[in-house]
Parts: sequence; C-alpha cells; structure tokens
Amino acid sequence: MRRVVITGLGMINALGHDKESSFDAIVQGETGVDTITLFDPSNQTVRIAAEVKGFDPKEVMDPKEVKKADRFIQLGIKAAREAMRDAGIDESVERERFGISSASGIGGLPNIEKNAVICHTRGPRRISPFFIPSALANMLGGFISIEHILKGPNLSSVTACAAGTHAITEAAKTIMLGGADRMLVVGSEAAICPIGIGGFAAMKALSTYNDDPKHASRPFDAKRNGFVMGEGSGALVLEEYEAAKARGAKIYGELIGFGESGDANHITTPAPEGEGAYRAMRAALQMAGVDRVDYINAHGTSTKYNDWYETMAIKKAFGGKENCPPVSSTKGQTAHCLGAAGAIEAVITLMAMERGIMPPTINYEEPDPDCDLDYVPNEAREADITIAMSNSFGFGGTNGVVIFKKV
Repeated sequence: MRRVVITGLGMINALGHDKESSFDAIVQGETGVDTITLFDPSNQTVRIAAEVKGFDPKEVMDPKEVKKADRFIQLGIKAAREAMRDAGIDESVERERFGISSASGIGGLPNIEKNAVICHTRGPRRISPFFIPSALANMLGGFISIEHILKGPNLSSVTACAAGTHAITEAAKTIMLGGADRMLVVGSEAAICPIGIGGFAAMKALSTYNDDPKHASRPFDAKRNGFVMGEGSGALVLEEYEAAKARGAKIYGELIGFGESGDANHITTPAPEGEGAYRAMRAALQMAGVDRVDYINAHGTSTKYNDWYETMAIKKAFGGKENCPPVSSTKGQTAHCLGAAGAIEAVITLMAMERGIMPPTINYEEPDPDCDLDYVPNEAREADITIAMSNSFGFGGTNGVVIFKKV
C-alpha cells in the first residue's frame, strides 16, 4: 500500500484568516464566539456563534462571480489557496494525477433559505439561476478544482460533522490505491443564518449562554449545555510519499491510520458508551499498528452526551483511564464548524505535532465526574508529539478517526 503524507495546510475560521494566526490564537486560548452579526438574531432563542469576521469574498473571487458561490465555497477557496501555496504546488505538478476531496455537512444553507423565501413571496420565476450550483455541497470541490486545474478524482463527503475527516480518508484511499498521486482536501461550512441557528436551536442542541458568549462553548465542563455553531474551512494537500520526496516537499506528517464506523443507534444521539466512536478509534489504531498516541484532538462538542460518550470510548480504546493520552477539544476556540470541523481540526493537530504544543481545552472550570481524562485544561502544554489522533462524529451515527505520525 502506498504511503500518504501531508505537504500543505490552509485554514480560515473565527480566529483568523490563515493557519498561522488561527493556530496562534487557538494556542493562546482565545475564542471566536460572540453575538451574531451576519443577521439580526433578536428573535432567536440562540444569538451567539463563531463568525469569520472581516472576510471579503472579492478577495478570492472576481466581483462578478461572487453571486455564483455560497459563502461556504468562498471560505473553502481561501483555505485551499493557502494549502496549495504552502505545499509549493506549481505548473510542473501533473494535474491529471491530482484530485480533490471536498466536504460540507450542509452546503449552501443561506442560499437555500434566501431562495425559498423568494419562491414563496415573489414566485419561482424570481429564483436566481445561480441558486442550485451555489448551494450544492459538491460545488465546493467543483469551484476549487477548476481554479487549480485538478483533473484527478473529484469526490465529495456529506456526512454531517464527520465530513471533513471522511474527506481526508477518501483522499488517502484514492492515493493508496493508485487512483491519484496527490489530493487536495477541503472541508468548509457556513451555515450561520436564521434557519441554521433556528433549526439547531429547535433541537435543543445549541448552548444558550447568550449573555456570556466567550464562555458558551465549554467542552467536557460540567456546566456545558450545548454546542456553539462556527464557520470556516480547513484544507490539506495529501501526496504519495515518494512523489512528495522527489519534489523536495516539506512534510507535516504521514497519515498512518484511519477508522470509520456507524452507530446504527439514533439519528442525533451517539451510541451508548460511545460504542461506535470506540470502533472507529480501534480501527484507526489497528491500521496504524500502534496502541498508543501522544495526543488526541477530540470531537468534544460541549454537548452532554458527546463529551460523556467520547470520554468512555477513548478509555475503552486505550485500555483504561491510566493509559489514555492527553486530550483536548479546540471547539471552545473555533466553536463547532460542522462539516468543516474534521478538516480544520486535522490542520490544528498537524500544526500541534509540528510545533510540539498541545492546544488547550478552554472554559474548563468545573470538572464533570463522568468526564475524567486529562483535557489540557485552559492552558496550552509543550510536548513532544510523535503520533496524534483526531476524532469526528456526526449526526446519523457516522464516525471518522485519523492518526498522523511525524516523518
């Protein structure tokens, strides 16, 4: 089986418009959660989110083209450009052996909402001709593949909050099986709109700390009461090891294991005791040929059952609490970026490994007896990270885990 390495990273989220500023803010324990400004939230029960502030789509698209792409595509274009630049990809790299694997949990929800209102109030003849192509989840990969002339496989994962991680594994499988030599992975989400916030709030899934947004996302803390929605994009360039080495590429790490599983239990609640998450972690560890890792970037949503069951799953996967590595969730900083979360958190995990520092789990104030691992509380920790795991679990009982190793 061909080896797969990561040679380029890109990221945009509520903490920064690039990977460097974002990662530095995450390590410093800053948060992007605040009162919503993308629309008037005054009639919503939840009025907080982690928005990408100051983003101008005209930075990444011709002004005449902006209306053809939803915000999740625009954010993805930004992250993809950074990753391709970081990897040193130029015209000499063969494009027919270079594909894309994109991910989004919801796609163009703001455009769906907008055009549904237009259809209802002004009639179907007034719907934008750009509505469908701007809203389709796979158009993230469509737009980006055209910009970078990527003529290899064009894949798309739409598996809720596990989509970004699944996009990484799909890209890796493609390279391992010889379907491509390089794959650009892009996970992106931008669903902070009235129907997006209102829909998750109706499920009682979101935090209601409207008066204290900076402390609303609090993974593993006893006072957590729901996740906070975020937006953003993460991008990674994956390459076959020998091809990357031949062109002298910088290598952030090797993808040595991945695992996928289904809960077959409930459409929104994780399987009891994290049984599905455990099987995904076990599969990733078995593929990697290791029984220990140095750090885990947890799914850690700040919801009661995810944090509880993920803790149980980690303990089972590593043979008891005493064998578990340090764990942190960076969703206190970025909030939950849904389908983009896995890609963003993979970028964070690889940067943590490169720099030898574990990002903190912020807003950890009151320990939950049922969540009793080392969550790197509130302050980053220097550490030699040789092998790291990143977890993603989604509605519908879909789970994805990846393991990276220093090369």
